[in-house]
Amino acid sequence: MNRHHGGPDAAGVPRWDFSTNSNACGPCPTALAAVQAADATRYPDPAYTELRTALAQFHGVAEARIVPGSSSSELIARLTAWVARGGGRTVWLPTEAYGDYAHAAAQWRLTRVATPTQADLAWCCTPSSPRGVAEPTPWADLRQARVLALDRAYEPLRLSESPPSAACCDDAWQLWSPNKALGLTGVRGAYAIAPAGATAQAAELMDMAASWPLGAHAVAQLTAWTRTDTQRWLHNSRAQLRVWKGEQIGMLQSLGWTCLPSNTPYFCAQAPHPIDGDALRHHGVKLRPTHNMGLAAHWRLSVQPPPAQAALHQALLQHP
Repeated sequence: MNRHHGGPDAAGVPRWDFSTNSNACGPCPTALAAVQAADATRYPDPAYTELRTALAQFHGVAEARIVPGSSSSELIARLTAWVARGGGRTVWLPTEAYGDYAHAAAQWRLTRVATPTQADLAWCCTPSSPRGVAEPTPWADLRQARVLALDRAYEPLRLSESPPSAACCDDAWQLWSPNKALGLTGVRGAYAIAPAGATAQAAELMDMAASWPLGAHAVAQLTAWTRTDTQRWLHNSRAQLRVWKGEQIGMLQSLGWTCLPSNTPYFCAQAPHPIDGDALRHHGVKLRPTHNMGLAAHWRLSVQPPPAQAALHQALLQHP
């Protein structure tokens, strides 16, 4: 099974990249400074004691519930393996979803079922990708899965609507990967929060990791993530992203595009006619098609600043 992602490819780094959901206001200065100051000459603490304490305090949970991972994709693979190793045989996925959920399930031969109530493992991304909205499946159904996993990669970038309640989240595994919100997607590092009362299961998931899943730079980034000044910068960036989003949607609509609603600094849109993605890429602009995420005939676009929007506008005019 092929996995498709946005960002750099065989043609290099796109000059105007709308294909990833990295915060266009980034990089976050405090996080970048922490990463640049990281001591790469030494191993991190293999137990990540200080980092896990900082993350636990940040989220208001017990330290034993924090499970570091090299990325959210790695944690998706590891959690799927843990469920399968424990006898899990079925998985539920949203109709429109990040491809790594299905890829991991396929590697462990989990059978896809029609509803979460039938599933040993159910995935929910909140806000969702590609659309950036709430998962329409009722929480009451999601919580009936034997294991519920919430991918919260885009929670820090939520521009509107309320997040799921703490009570819902405490029943589930939560995956956090702040590098998108911080505008530092090249620094791979994430963590899971185990459900309340699942410290033994969290220890099992810890034991399944390779040694040092986080390097020094990821430790620095995740530590910076918990700082008040980092969160203040993120709050301010969301205000800017709201402005840019309105401008970007207005520009696309002026060209006849139909933009779907979202609660995030990315959204899906349909062109008034077929678009040649390769031609745009040659022009330095990269968009993310959504057909492999379950949404046909649309593109997912991250919100970008005015110069990038101008380049997209010009490219669309030249490659109608």
